[in-house]
Amino acid sequence: AAAHLAAEQEVENLSGLSPNPEKDIFVVRENRTTCLMAEFAAKFIVPYDVWASNYVDLLTEQADIPLARGADMKGKCGTNESELEISWLEQAYTLKLFFLKEGHNTSRGQEAFWRLSRIQFTYDTSERTYFKDAVNPRKHTASSHRLSALVTPAGKSYECQAQQTISLVSTDHQKSVQLLLSEVRIQPFDITADFVFSEEHKCPVDQREQLEETLPLILGLILGLVIVITLCVYHIHHKLTANQVQIPRDRSQYKHMG
Repeated sequence: AAAHLAAEQEVENLSGLSPNPEKDIFVVRENRTTCLMAEFAAKFIVPYDVWASNYVDLLTEQADIPLARGADMKGKCGTNESELEISWLEQAYTLKLFFLKEGHNTSRGQEAFWRLSRIQFTYDTSERTYFKDAVNPRKHTASSHRLSALVTPAGKSYECQAQQTISLVSTDHQKSVQLLLSEVRIQPFDITADFVFSEEHKCPVDQREQLEETLPLILGLILGLVIVITLCVYHIHHKLTANQVQIPRDRSQYKHMG
């Protein structure tokens, strides 16, 4: 049964299709149908301790760890819960994203939404690519706390080009690990076409930036319309007043009329 299930599920890292070398694309398919898609650029900022030059005091250094292309991945798709797991550099780093779909009561009645409900990042400070001379090198896990991110109406994909920062708390003396996400497009539920995202739900930052870009254009169009209307009214008024017969105010001028 396990072998049959594994045969039915396919996971694909399509990062090579992206022109952005920092961007990764992951697809989970079950029963020959796409059930989860994720496309994003990610980087982790991880603080860690090193010895000072006197070998007595501790200093805090910072490791900047990008999500590597060609990472291994696996996923789980469910009706209300989905999961994506990505690991790289021989599993020195593992990122797990947990998604949840649920209903909410709104003024329009019951509506379904999905959200990113939990993040877990495991890292090994003995890995030498990003960590240099860490004190007591070993594996640590950084996790989110009561996370409700990327909230999106059911049946839609989440899209956000702007960078977002999510804080995770590490088992390494409760240090704060920062996850930087950008160029995000994710859909963990209700994909209707194979390898195709559903209609996008833009994040508030992108919506605001789009409004800021279009607002000057809209104001310019309104101002131009006001000027045109003003000129038209002036032209019509001038034409009407020019055609009016001027009645002389001095009665002595009446004799010239006839």
